[in-house]
Amino acid sequence: MTRPALWTASQAAVATGGRATGSWIATGISIDSRAVEPGDLFVAIKGETHDAHDFVLDALKRDAAAIMIHRTPLGLKSDAPVLVVKDTLEALGELGRIARTRATARVAAVTGSVGKTGTKEMLRRALAVSGETHANLGNLNNQFGLPLSLARMPRTAAYAVFEIGMNHAGEIEPLSRMARPHVAVITNVEPVHLEFFAGIEGIADAKAEIFAGLDRAGVVVLNRDNLYFDRLADRAKRHGIETVLTFGRHIDARYRLVECMLSDGETQVVADLAGRRVSYRIGVEGRHWALNSLAVLAAADALGADVKAGAAALAGMTAPKGRGQRINVAIASGAFDLIDDSYNASPPAMRAAFDVLAQCPIATGGRRIAVLGDMRELGRDAPALHAELATELDIRGIDLVFACGPNMAFLMEALPTAMRGAHATDAEALTPIVVDAVRADDVVLVKGSLGSRMGPVVQALTALGALPRRRANGG
Repeated sequence: MTRPALWTASQAAVATGGRATGSWIATGISIDSRAVEPGDLFVAIKGETHDAHDFVLDALKRDAAAIMIHRTPLGLKSDAPVLVVKDTLEALGELGRIARTRATARVAAVTGSVGKTGTKEMLRRALAVSGETHANLGNLNNQFGLPLSLARMPRTAAYAVFEIGMNHAGEIEPLSRMARPHVAVITNVEPVHLEFFAGIEGIADAKAEIFAGLDRAGVVVLNRDNLYFDRLADRAKRHGIETVLTFGRHIDARYRLVECMLSDGETQVVADLAGRRVSYRIGVEGRHWALNSLAVLAAADALGADVKAGAAALAGMTAPKGRGQRINVAIASGAFDLIDDSYNASPPAMRAAFDVLAQCPIATGGRRIAVLGDMRELGRDAPALHAELATELDIRGIDLVFACGPNMAFLMEALPTAMRGAHATDAEALTPIVVDAVRADDVVLVKGSLGSRMGPVVQALTALGALPRRRANGG
């Protein structure tokens, strides 16, 4: 399918204050030379470890429409289609700001300690039934990803959804001012990235920076169940924002969860949406999905979309890669179910994943197994927060735990002996142990922070299904 034009050479030059050569039209934008598609403007950003100026020739070989640079790399032909700027990262930001200025889309921004990407994806799906909807891909939510996502926004979009993330205080405010959302969603405030904050109150204040980009007519969507609701609502008022919509189980939540049932990889929901009783299903399993769907529908309502149609659209939701995907793996003796939640982890996200694992039906002889990697960026509280997971696993009836990483050693020590599968120094060492232990009819959850590298564990377990299946008699 032909992509519409996003930027002409002259438009990009004006937006960035740069100098363009050639008469090119970009139909996309990329900052990764390996992912360049024909027609993309490749932006060569200098990062901490790599300088993309070294890869501009690769981008041109992939039929990039043009390259944006602030230095001329060796081997670049004099007639190459180029946009020369003072600083490519700043210029990408200018493309994003101009794209936002010229857009007529109604814009939502999503942040929170956990659940950002899933909530963004649900909101994208819910809005798409009401009009053309643009959203950032994956979790492109930082100082690189947000301007890139804005710069990719088509002028024809009716709605846009942007995820905004952070590790430190002060990171969200400039991104919010760049996105200028009409609606800002905070899914929750939890002990995540504690290594960089004195306490959870600081995390709440950092999340509240998302209000900086809203004007007085903006709408804030907050989790009424969260301990920091009052603090966030107060910050919204300080920004002059008058409309705060609430979601959750709380009796005062305007978008309230009435009932939630998990079954067969999906979630059945009954909700009161600002006085409207609505039943719908979500194509992924988990109470956290149900709660965040309320934030989605509140935001859709505030953006003027069709809420009932948006709720119905959530039936087609699938879990983003590494965030709860269900895989049935056929092996010689039968099959086991794998829950790939390997992308990231935190104490609340662990509990949510354990809930899903506990709800999974198992056949006689099957076991519920958790394969866990360290939760990162928890600071001095990391040992205690890992050890506390033992109680969470035990009360949910998880049968066996395998873990890796120095902090997960504290969890293993706290577990009842019968639940201890094995502990290893890292995911690489743990992988063969888990592969040998899994058997037919098990349900296996794999979860850990991105830095724990649990993805290869998932790959090794999935690969068991690609092995030749032996006959039952061994012949």
